[in-house]
Amino acid sequence: MAEHHEFDDSGIDIWTEQESFEVTRERIADYAAATNDPIEAHRSGDIASPVFSIVPVFETMIAPAFDVFPIAAIPRIVHGEQDFHYIRALRPGDKLLTRAKMTGYEGLDNGTAATTLLETRTVDGELVGTQYVTSFARGINAGKTIGTLAPAHRFDETLRAQPPVATVAQQVDQDQTFRYAGPSGDPNPIHLDDEVAKDLGLPGIINHGLCTMAFTSWAVLTTVAASDVRRLKRFAVRFAKPVLPGQPMETVIWRRSSENGETAYQFETTVNGEVVVKDGLAVIVDVAAIG
Repeated sequence: MAEHHEFDDSGIDIWTEQESFEVTRERIADYAAATNDPIEAHRSGDIASPVFSIVPVFETMIAPAFDVFPIAAIPRIVHGEQDFHYIRALRPGDKLLTRAKMTGYEGLDNGTAATTLLETRTVDGELVGTQYVTSFARGINAGKTIGTLAPAHRFDETLRAQPPVATVAQQVDQDQTFRYAGPSGDPNPIHLDDEVAKDLGLPGIINHGLCTMAFTSWAVLTTVAASDVRRLKRFAVRFAKPVLPGQPMETVIWRRSSENGETAYQFETTVNGEVVVKDGLAVIVDVAAIG
């Protein structure tokens, strides 16, 4: 049974101060290399890969939790889900402003799931994308549900009765976490220090969840979107289990539905038969007439 703690609801729906970020060709290229992305436009830094959108908001992302969660919950927070909504892809030279707010939370028997909405605009006010981060405080039960949670992207189990449109084999390198930490701006020691990771009950260093998500993004783009990130409108996952350095991954993709010139695909990623990424959703524009 989870412990009950009081949450500060006055922090709900309150935007953080804006943080600035300038997108550079080098940072885009470094991020692509750090995630083994094979798409040339990403590797050259011409256009950002999908999960690169987390980099400008990374410092902003955690701030709302300190305004709402009790102090006891902070060390127990894990990244549960990530849901990107794209208006356009990021490019070198973009000068961005980001902000975040917690929109709601749900108390559960084993913890509390909370949703943070992040918004990215150019300094001229152009909205380029939003994203929802679902954080989970293990063993801390808020005892109620308040506000608005992230939009659903649950896997349609009936899809398993049909053949997938693609299966992509991938390999996480032994040094993946060390290569990813710098370009992503995430030096969390659970990804870099074996002893720290084990002290926290992990089997050792684990891959960054967003690095794993980046692997799934290029698996999807290369198989169902002709490697064109401009066609991607939404990309969402739920993190089910950590991936370890050196492990092989397999991403299986199914076509779910098509409407209004867009096709929705669902996917699942496994390591040695165990699901590590679930409830994957990608929405792709059918015709690449984006200019």
